[in-house]
Amino acid sequence: MDLKERPNRQLYLETLRGMTPEQRLLKAFELSELSHELLRAGIRQRYPDAGPDEVQRIYLEQLSRCQNRAF
Repeated sequence: MDLKERPNRQLYLETLRGMTPEQRLLKAFELSELSHELLRAGIRQRYPDAGPDEVQRIYLEQLSRCQNRAF
């Protein structure tokens, strides 16, 4: 049972079906980059005094934790 409402799900699926494989892949890359930028923005907001090197270190640390999770 899906408890979360998804009013635009059908439109989303139709849009994906209308895209070429290349377009879908490019969209996946775009969404991946967006998620990385959001992670960096969150780090900068949480650690406003951190310089670029520190932000990058924290970013890589958090990214590593996400990628090394057992599923």
